[in-house]
Amino acid sequence: MPNSHPIKRFDAPSSIQTGVPLKELLDGKLVRLIGESFAAVVPSFDAKLFQSRAVRGLKSLELKQRAQKIAAAMAEQLPEKFDDAAPLIIKSMGPPLTQTADNGLVPFFYLPHAELIAAYGVDHFESGMQANYELTQRFTAEFSIRPFLEVHQRSALKRLRAWTKDPSPHVRRLVSEGTRPRLPWASRLREFQADPNLALPLLEKLKDDAELYVRRSVANHLGDIAKDHLDVVFGVCERWLSEIETARSAERRKNRRWVVRHALRHPAKQGAKRAVQLRNAAADR
Repeated sequence: MPNSHPIKRFDAPSSIQTGVPLKELLDGKLVRLIGESFAAVVPSFDAKLFQSRAVRGLKSLELKQRAQKIAAAMAEQLPEKFDDAAPLIIKSMGPPLTQTADNGLVPFFYLPHAELIAAYGVDHFESGMQANYELTQRFTAEFSIRPFLEVHQRSALKRLRAWTKDPSPHVRRLVSEGTRPRLPWASRLREFQADPNLALPLLEKLKDDAELYVRRSVANHLGDIAKDHLDVVFGVCERWLSEIETARSAERRKNRRWVVRHALRHPAKQGAKRAVQLRNAAADR
């Protein structure tokens, strides 16, 4: 099904359009396409019943509520045990993304899947994390992985440490982005906000990632931490700069300096003297 997956017929713009709310992506056509994707892999899936349940009252809802309503209609026709449902959810998905940029809004096809995994998978760690692993290679699991970090913190962090070496940049980015304490559009991870040392070891493993896509997430994560623990971030940035003073790779030095500058851009704009100094020290030479 990958080459003919219904997502190929999901007509979404390349970027958010002025005056067009993002919630409009989650409409009756999307519901029909999701129904087709499940009917293709679940013989008992009644696509028409799914559509009627999912679209009822959909237009009156906002983005997240639309995704939750569609997810609930999906769950009605999947096995009650998430361990049995997860393989079917994964099988219903289209092919992984082949690039980290210019994917437009088509991946929002999977926003209801993210809500489904977050709501029904959190009590089933292995199958839920596997669903997140597959989802993030097609959309993002930065939202759906957060309940796992709250309920299964130690196990989730251990799994994320392993994922820092994953060949997929989408998976490696999830390690940093999913653990951001102040991730936009998401509820805060209060324990991670209080203790930056929960996630900092993950950032250490990703700070020199080959993909800017991943390094930008690392820098943004440091920016989140800086809002609550500015001195901690200053210390991290100073150490990261000192580590590359004798590095032979010019590219590594350049990339590390970019991460530091990007991480400290907001404190510098707010007039934090040390942030300005560190950004100057990290300037391209």
